[in-house]
Amino acid sequence: MSAQVLATVSSSTEKTVRPIAGFHPNLWGDYFLTLASDCKTNDTTHQEEYEALKQEVRSMITATADTPAQKLQLVDAVQRLGVAYHFEQEIEDAMEKIYHDDFDNNDDVDLYTVSLRFRLLRQQGFKVPCDVFAKFKDDEGKFKASLVQDVHGILSLYEAGHLAIRGEGILDEAIAFTRTHLQSMVSQDVCPNNLAEQINHTLDCPLRRALPRVETRFFLSVYPRDDKHDKTLLKFSKLDFNHVQRIHQKELSAITRWWKDLDFTTKLPYARDRIVELYFWIVGTYFEPKYTLARKIMTKTIYTASIIDDTFDAYGFFEELKLLAEAVQRWDIGAMDILPEYMKVLYKALLDTFNEIEQDLAKEGRSSCLPYGKEKMQELVQMYFVQAKWFSEGYVPTWDEYYPVGLVSCGYFMLATNSFLGMCDVANKEAFEWISKDPKISTASSVICRLRNDIVSHQFEQKRGHIASGVECYIKQYGVSAEEVVTVFTEEVENAWKDMNEEFLKPTAFPVALIERPFNIARVIEFLNKKGDWYTHSHAIKDQIAAVLRDPVTI
Repeated sequence: MSAQVLATVSSSTEKTVRPIAGFHPNLWGDYFLTLASDCKTNDTTHQEEYEALKQEVRSMITATADTPAQKLQLVDAVQRLGVAYHFEQEIEDAMEKIYHDDFDNNDDVDLYTVSLRFRLLRQQGFKVPCDVFAKFKDDEGKFKASLVQDVHGILSLYEAGHLAIRGEGILDEAIAFTRTHLQSMVSQDVCPNNLAEQINHTLDCPLRRALPRVETRFFLSVYPRDDKHDKTLLKFSKLDFNHVQRIHQKELSAITRWWKDLDFTTKLPYARDRIVELYFWIVGTYFEPKYTLARKIMTKTIYTASIIDDTFDAYGFFEELKLLAEAVQRWDIGAMDILPEYMKVLYKALLDTFNEIEQDLAKEGRSSCLPYGKEKMQELVQMYFVQAKWFSEGYVPTWDEYYPVGLVSCGYFMLATNSFLGMCDVANKEAFEWISKDPKISTASSVICRLRNDIVSHQFEQKRGHIASGVECYIKQYGVSAEEVVTVFTEEVENAWKDMNEEFLKPTAFPVALIERPFNIARVIEFLNKKGDWYTHSHAIKDQIAAVLRDPVTI
């Protein structure tokens, strides 16, 4: 909302009127509090069917296929349907075999298959050379015009192009070529409805950058329309989606109870009240059942950070914010005494949340990891304060001043580090030392968050009186137009995705399960910020949240 809403805050000596953002209210209330109690767990018969189907799918993956192309299509379907987490080793073995099969140099192999092989192998960490696409170019070095007759092929090539790393110009050309022709096909209405739907979906967000559960829900509606779909795989995938959804609903019920007990809706009404949206955010970071503790920790952490963010951005006076920043650096319940009443509520919630996390980690013998997460939260709040100071002074920093601060204040360094806290199986002290130093993949994720957020939130936040965004800072330093800034930022976002792709190539610095966390939170911001600030204006994603968290798939 662009209109300002005035809040009156009483103190012992005065009434102060302050402008606040006027965020729309919570869309879900305590809906999920009662939904989980209505969920039916699998009875013995259904559980036996589920396990039998899982074994059938496992046998399909490990069986010898008639052609490598058939195995590729199976693995692709398993991954898109959201059940690959059950078969990680089987898929790894299958893809390693395909990697060593020399079939894409055969002139008989079509564009669709070459592109699918390239994408799946890159996703698995195999550094397939991008020159496998050279044979699809003409004598002038352009992609052959005849390729546009192969709709499935150019759609597959478009998806493959998003696995690029820096310096792979042929893949940049592939994306430009395929995007142009795919858009033309849809606009001219020359594709069957089912295929046109898939093209629009992919153009909106390529698979590499899509939120896994959103993508799974979409593909569950598309896959049955494929004449070659496998009924066993489809049935298992539907059962699995609903099984995982029930786990998420149970978790969200407990988190909703925690949210109601905090009662920030009443006590801190100026802030965005988005607990369901934030849980959805964290499901985008990791959805697998084994990460229940991680989702609990991360949802509470990001909710607290969101309220602190709104306190700095949309409510607190500078002197109050200075006190809050000092208190967070002290991290001591005694620091509450210096805070105004409304901040005491927030500060106590912050300390209580991390104390609860410490208790959860202690049960796993891992409480020594908590300081890494706490220090990142302190760093985040300190950067909030730096920006608040600029705003209070009416100072617009240069881009060089703003950018390092903005990379931290977007919150993704904090989230990346804290995302490891609940990953008891793989996140050791060495992993925390690595992620807490903001490695390449974490920095790339923060670049995407910072620049995407600056692009979409610039107009709304400037209307209500907000710190200068990266757009203003870049304009100040370089004297260019806002449109030119958006072009520069978009290019940097693309480079950041390429940097993250490179971090997945074997050998990886740490297990892929860890590397996926900063990658997946970048996927979330891509989803939330592609056409607006959909976290702030969450009406826009209510249907997707419902599809992932509320509505089961029809079996």
